[in-house]
This record gives sequence, structure tokens and C-alpha cells, in this order.
Amino acid sequence: MFENLSERLEKSFKILKGQGKITEINVAETLKEVRRSLLDADVNYKIAKEFTNTVKDKALGMNVLTAVKPGQMMVKIVHDELIQLMGGQSVDINLKGSPAVILMSGLQGSGKTTFSGKLANLLKTKRGKHPLLVACDIYRPAAIEQLKVLGAQIDVPVYSEDGNKNAVEIARNAVKEAKATGKDVVIVDTAGRLAIDEQMMNEIAAIKNAISPSETLFVVDSMTGQDAVNTAKEFNDRLDFDGVVLTKLDGDTRGGAALSIRTVVNKPIKFVGTGEKLEALDVFHPDRMADRILGMGDIVSLVERAQEQFDAEEAKKLQKKIAKNQFNFNDFLSQIQQIKKMGNIKELASMIPGVGKALKNVDIDDDAFKGVEAIIYSMTPAERENPEIINGSRRKRIALGSGMTIQDVNRLLKQFDESKKMMRMLSKGGKMMGRPSLRR
Repeated sequence: MFENLSERLEKSFKILKGQGKITEINVAETLKEVRRSLLDADVNYKIAKEFTNTVKDKALGMNVLTAVKPGQMMVKIVHDELIQLMGGQSVDINLKGSPAVILMSGLQGSGKTTFSGKLANLLKTKRGKHPLLVACDIYRPAAIEQLKVLGAQIDVPVYSEDGNKNAVEIARNAVKEAKATGKDVVIVDTAGRLAIDEQMMNEIAAIKNAISPSETLFVVDSMTGQDAVNTAKEFNDRLDFDGVVLTKLDGDTRGGAALSIRTVVNKPIKFVGTGEKLEALDVFHPDRMADRILGMGDIVSLVERAQEQFDAEEAKKLQKKIAKNQFNFNDFLSQIQQIKKMGNIKELASMIPGVGKALKNVDIDDDAFKGVEAIIYSMTPAERENPEIINGSRRKRIALGSGMTIQDVNRLLKQFDESKKMMRMLSKGGKMMGRPSLRR
């Protein structure tokens, strides 16, 4: 995500490196490269030009600040303007109403159905809501089935009417069902087309008029670049939606939609999809996205994801086990599961400042823990509980059962033992002094 843009912007700032002060000449050279970077990221030309003009005016107005290096000053100005370009601040979803009704809109293939499931999951797990999913894509039976599958995965009911070809009627009946069954949020998934047409627009406009949603969201595939912005404008002219959802930001996207769409439709980006898992949905924060674009990482989001998986009661139990030297492979496996729930491993690493650039050409498989898990699952309950009983013959059996080598098993046992010692030392408030001994 934004890798190419980040790299190009970094190169443009190097023009100012070593310069004693900001001048009209070096600013012009830098911003020429910045504009090229934005255009290459598929940002609208007019928006890119206005952006660089604003940065130029602010940069030249700050040439009195000679104590700050020009390169650092330019990064600060670009950073602040990127935040404004993407909306300035995050805007929460409107959940007013009894029930609150959220209407999805967008083209076919944009990710509406998947996002509906993700949003239901987020509202249920993080906001304590009781959502009802509604299948109003009457033209694609696969979409209705997909929504039912997603609903089953997150234990959220799905309202549908087999044989009914009136989407407006289905939506209206779904709201009545939600009121009758105590559901406080209704999420309506609608039909899309491969391109905008009058029938689709009339239908979704009719649904909106019938159910008066508290929130209408436009879902768009960010990989479609500038086309996404044009489509957003057409939908907004007709529906006057409340916010934008960008899906597939984890893919090979140049980021132009994220940077352009707010200016074109004057509506906030509210959510971004960052993966296929139902947990891979983030509230959009312009300041954090600007940090990531400029290679500054996103520690706040990383910490938030970790906290979501953090169980205070379990942590206390684990701390006691570590202090008593009772940490075992069951606990180790539990920690791996929590890390995996946080999302794509490479994306998580890229949130650490400086790491994203270092990992640009490194392929980190999302199944990075697969071998470790296979080894642990090949252990008997007694072996997981008491790793010290794993002798030579047991190691051989575990290697065969997991499809790994004895060397792999030995390596994991050694790493586990070292981790166990380190955790016990830290739990006692100790710290390492000097270099570790190489003797065994």
C-alpha cells in the first residue's frame, strides 16, 4: 500500500537535503517531483496541482525558520497537507436510530457484501451492537449465499426473502424484523452492476427513500484508481451518500483514490479494508495514513490492534505461569493465535517506523507460523504441557508427524527454551548484563 508513492516522495525531499534554507528555486524543484509522485499514484491532476501550490505557498512563507532543516520543514508541510487532503480527521459512523439503518452502495465487485460482514463483525465485537444483515441483491443468488456464509461465521442473522424480486419491499420488511427481534443495527447489502446504469441507480434510490437510512456508505475498490473517484462522484450526485469505504488497500494499489476521493465528493472516508479476514477492517484516520505514506509507520494502529486481542485476565494467568516457570507449548500456541488475529504479518511490520521500507522487497508469507504450528500440533498433550520430556525419539516422531525435519524441531525447542528463560527473567524485573555467554 502506497509503497511507490512513499519512495517517490522520499526522493523528492532529498533535493532539499544539505540546503541551508528554503528558496523559491529549491522548493519548485522539490514540488515538481512531488506532483509527479502524486500523478504516478493516480491522483487527479487538478488535485495534485492544487496540493503542490498550497505546499509551495506555505513553504515560502516559512523561510524565516532557519533553525529547521529545509528537508524536514518540507516533510512537515507535506504531511500536514496530506492530512487535510484526506479529510483532516476521522469521522465516525452514524448509529442513531432504533434501529440504526446502514445502506451499502457501489458497483459489482467493489466488496460491498464482504464489507457488510466486516462491519457487522466490528459493530458486534467492538461496539456491543446486535446487527441484522439484509440481502437485497436480488439478481445474484451467490451474493445472498455469500452474505449468509459471512453471517454464520460471525454469528449474525441474515434476513432474506427467497423468490421475492422486490428489493425495496425486502429492505422495508427487514427493518420491521429488526424492530420485532430487538436488533439495533440493520446493514442492507444492495445489488451492483459492472458499470453505472439507470436501473441500479433507481433501485437503490428507491430503497433509500423507503427505509431512510441513518448512514449511506459508498463502497469502492481502491485498486480501480481514478475510476473509483469518477464512480464516487456519480453515486454521490444521485444518492448524496454520507461516507466512503475503500476496500483492498492491502493490494497492489497506487493510492490515488484515497488521496483524491475526499476532495471530489466532499465526503469523508470512514473505513478501509486491509485484507480478506473479517477482522481486516480499520476506521480511517487521515493523520495515520499520512504517516504511513511518508514512511513514518503507524504505531498507534499497531498498538490498538494488539489491545483488541489482549485479554487482561489471560495475561495475569500467563504472567503467573511464567513466574513459576510453567510456560508451555499450549501457552506458546495461544500467543501465536493472538498475533495472527491482528492481521497480515507484513502489514503489521510496516506499521513500525522504518521497517516498511526495509521489507519492501521481502516476501513475508501470511503462513509464517505454519511450520511452528505443525510441530506443536504433532506433540502429545503431555509433551505440550511438559516440553522437557521431549527426548530424541519423541523429536523424531514429532518431525515425521509435522512434515518438518528433526533440525526444525530442535530449532523450535531451543528457541522456546530461550524465550521461556527471557520471559521469566523479565517477569522478575531482571535485565541482561553485558554479552550473553556462548558456553553451553
